[in-house]
Amino acid sequence: MIEIHLPDGSVREYERGVTPMQVAESIGPGLAKVTVAARFGGVLVDWCDSLDQSGELQILTAKDKDGLDVIRHSCAHLFGHAVKQLKPEVQMVIGPVIENGFYYDVFYPQSLHPEDLESIEAHMRKLASSGYAVKKVMTPRAEARQIFTERHELYKVRLIDDLEPDVEQLGLYYHEEYIDMCRGPHVPHMGHVKAFKLTHLAGSYWRGDAQNEVLQRVYGTCWVDEKSLNAHLQRLAEAKKRDHRALGARMDLFHTQEEAPGMAFWRPHGAILYNQVVDYLRQKQVATGFFEVRTPLVLDVELWKRSGHWDKYRDNMFFTSSEKRDYAVKPMNCPGHLQIFNQTLRSYRDLPLRLAEFGLVHRNEPSGTLHGLMRVRSFTQDDSHIFCTPEQVQEEVRRNCEIIFAIYRDFGFDDIAIMLSTRPDERIGSDADWDAAEGALEGALQSMGVEFEFCPGEGAFYGPKLEFSLTDAIGRVWQCGTIQMDFFMPERLHASYVDADGERKPPIMIHRAVIGSIERFIGVLVEHYAGFFPLWLAPVQAVVATITERHNAYAQQLTQELTSAGLRVENDLRNEKVGYKIRELGIRHVPFVLVVGDKEMADRQVAVRDSAGKNLGAMDYQQFIELVKANLAARSNSHQLRGN
Repeated sequence: MIEIHLPDGSVREYERGVTPMQVAESIGPGLAKVTVAARFGGVLVDWCDSLDQSGELQILTAKDKDGLDVIRHSCAHLFGHAVKQLKPEVQMVIGPVIENGFYYDVFYPQSLHPEDLESIEAHMRKLASSGYAVKKVMTPRAEARQIFTERHELYKVRLIDDLEPDVEQLGLYYHEEYIDMCRGPHVPHMGHVKAFKLTHLAGSYWRGDAQNEVLQRVYGTCWVDEKSLNAHLQRLAEAKKRDHRALGARMDLFHTQEEAPGMAFWRPHGAILYNQVVDYLRQKQVATGFFEVRTPLVLDVELWKRSGHWDKYRDNMFFTSSEKRDYAVKPMNCPGHLQIFNQTLRSYRDLPLRLAEFGLVHRNEPSGTLHGLMRVRSFTQDDSHIFCTPEQVQEEVRRNCEIIFAIYRDFGFDDIAIMLSTRPDERIGSDADWDAAEGALEGALQSMGVEFEFCPGEGAFYGPKLEFSLTDAIGRVWQCGTIQMDFFMPERLHASYVDADGERKPPIMIHRAVIGSIERFIGVLVEHYAGFFPLWLAPVQAVVATITERHNAYAQQLTQELTSAGLRVENDLRNEKVGYKIRELGIRHVPFVLVVGDKEMADRQVAVRDSAGKNLGAMDYQQFIELVKANLAARSNSHQLRGN
């Protein structure tokens, strides 16, 4: 007999070889009906796997995140089943679960087209409606290879051939006549797969290598029920309207082009927005005790070898050479900051030392992963490093958490999630070091009374970390900020300070980023606000638009006076109807259009319209200036003028 420990604390005895489904049935038929898989001893297992030893068992249903992922994975198999029936020439490659759904890479010489997705999806629904049973068979490796060879699934054969030599058996899942190879787990029957949609096609490469053959990637989303699916599709539609690439072009902010893949060209209005973000962060850094520094863009590769980055990041680094010396374009700023720390003999009285840089870095990301401002090869980090004694760590973490929260609020984000990632199996440093570092991070959060979650084993090999994630206006989560402890690099690059006992000791190094990549964060801001920026961030805060050419001189004078008052103002003197100008400026999401005609010119006024086209009425332009300044002084994230 074996003992099965359940989440409610109860312990049940079963014959050796019992399956999770049999355990569910013993608890109640209702639970068995909704069981999709299980977690045994912390490891995902199929509903039909034999349990041969005592341990903790969690039955998974569609209500569990892991259970929903199992359903999504099975939906990927359902896609394979359907597409092979409709287009037998398709060869299946891999179909993993991703956030909110799955994708499946396929090879098809004739190419799939967007209109094909509708017919495939309809056939998936037909197959799923039968609720057919899914059968798992552990199969000897050679036999599995023979099965896929006979089925002309050449990529599955390649996957088998690439497995480690000690893999002797593979899990094959039988969906009626369709067979897929997978580590699982999968649902007991397809009745669990109820709400799904194939969303789009994309290109990919075998093994992710652009030198290999081109594949097609079919994306799908899958949910517990139609209500959840429809809500997700509405979010996708809203996200499409907010796409920062389209809005960036419409608002004349930035663009990318093939001559510099993954690198943004900031246009004048985009540069204003970029500088607004940087200037704001710079003010916060100065006010909170950070010294801004600048470090070289390229450094000798020997430094990157000494820092440890060579071993882990060299495949994602750019290189150059001069006079028979090899250099790397920096992918991060920390080794440079350590060079500044090392230029002076430091005492414990000099610590904490807080260095900050808006550091331009380059990373050779695969071309297929590049996405507007969200995934780029060239970007600027708001990178800071705090050098301190062990006794100072908790207070530094606490004050920097408070700084991060305040900055996020100013940018309009109030829903902030914090994850504390703890020691991984492979790590450097003693258990005492890790106990102290993890305790400092946890203690700082507890002293602030904020909620956080643990991520066991997810810390870097050189120290634990905090990750800060923001939820945007439509519910998407963006990981931005990081506070990362580092036991490793200071010693590796011979950094030290003289402690009170006269001994040289390596400082604790805390890596801190508030928004991470400035490019990516601006992309998040564009989508969060759908282009309707708060007044303090808007590249152009107002445009003075004339009704006829005879109002041009007054418009130019107004523009100059508003600009002198500190507002970002342009004018529109084109020989176009004012209604056309208002509509066009609305598309650009200019916060305010100041219309001037005969009456306004005579009364020294402006007729104010907001970005939604609402007529706010006529007012003295000095009154408009005061209202705008009140909004800016409050750093309000509202789009309304106070007093209106």
